[in-house]
Amino acid sequence: MTSVDAFIAANRFGLGPKRGYLGGIAADPQSWLLRQLGTEDGALPYFNDLPRSEEIIQEWMQARGSREMRKMFNKDRIRPLFFKEIRRRNRAAIETDTPFRERLVRFWSNHFTVSKTKGRIRGIAGAFEREAIRPYVAGNFAEMLVAVTKHPAMLVYLDNVSSIGPNSTVGLRRGRGLNENLAREILELHTLGVNGGYTQTDVIALAKMLTGWTVAPKRHSNAGGFWFNDRRHEPDSKTLLGRRYPEDGQQEAERALRNLAQHPSTAQFIATKLARHFVADNPPPAVVKQLQKKYLETNGNLGAMARELVALPAIWNKPLTKIKSPSGLVISAFRMLGPPDKPKHMIHALRLLGQLPFSAPSPAGWPDTAKDWISPESLLRRVELMDLLARRNTKRHDPVQLAEQALGPIARIETLTALKQAPSRRAALSLLLSSPEFQRR
Repeated sequence: MTSVDAFIAANRFGLGPKRGYLGGIAADPQSWLLRQLGTEDGALPYFNDLPRSEEIIQEWMQARGSREMRKMFNKDRIRPLFFKEIRRRNRAAIETDTPFRERLVRFWSNHFTVSKTKGRIRGIAGAFEREAIRPYVAGNFAEMLVAVTKHPAMLVYLDNVSSIGPNSTVGLRRGRGLNENLAREILELHTLGVNGGYTQTDVIALAKMLTGWTVAPKRHSNAGGFWFNDRRHEPDSKTLLGRRYPEDGQQEAERALRNLAQHPSTAQFIATKLARHFVADNPPPAVVKQLQKKYLETNGNLGAMARELVALPAIWNKPLTKIKSPSGLVISAFRMLGPPDKPKHMIHALRLLGQLPFSAPSPAGWPDTAKDWISPESLLRRVELMDLLARRNTKRHDPVQLAEQALGPIARIETLTALKQAPSRRAALSLLLSSPEFQRR
């Protein structure tokens, strides 16, 4: 039998154990987790041949001729690329031996959501995660924040490409003005939090600082990448959260972002979200305070916060405190059962449960508590999907052995008895996948 700690390490921090996995990490689960923070991103080889966001945008710029050309480009290039990104991302999650790092990628990607709900994002949402999230998950929050805000996907998704300083050269000529979307979401969703102490005046100030942050046009040397257009930038000094920022072009917003990253409200907001994701839907205030302290002590070092999470007794004392999100459930099922025979099976599973990657309904991202994912309808869909997976995998697994390998000491006597008494192997496997021990982490 494997230790409870190994189960918690593989499920709470990771993406679920692969077959035979728990025994290999039972000797020292915490060290297994910590090693993942100090190694290179093990998922990188899965993305080697995928294009960078600049390349995709340049192709889109070339196809902007007729309406028919744009439709064909979206059908023949963007849609296939979107699903290729998802397939590679799914495969990395199923096969990776650094699942803690991969969970952190997904946590931060959700924190800084971009979504295909805005059509132009579809082709570059995967590139955004690869370029602005993956390199920073064990680094510094301020660096991630700047990289995310500069990325073309975020500039397009939150409309900063259309934001023009009213008193800038372009603003005075065209009579166009600010778009506050990016500034508002930076303050509300990315840094301080909705109760973080900012006002509408601060939103306007940050929006003015961000004017000129846009995507380079077709004939620019950095076409498709970040470009600071000083002709769109609102001149003169700005005041954000009581701090005055003298006129300094692109550097104004960069300094503001780095200062926001150091703000105590940001530390509390990030600490609360991490604790909610890894500890419990309603995390203990003492845990949030401890993570907040670590954030401030290390100037927002995300690797240090992840290590602090691993050291929290609150995580190791109670298994199964979190319900798996739909994507978490699907990934853990395929890690236990083995990769699907056809990649489209996993995409179908994610769609059935309502959590296709890069498709969050708003900039707030996907929710992270049981009440958001569990309803009579969603439970029925979960059972339906688990039965479908059982049917496709009946010949490959002995459900009782699988339960012992995947659940270890967490498997209840009632569950093991039900598996042994099931009328068929398919029914037993469906029961295992639908059990509380498997549906939670």
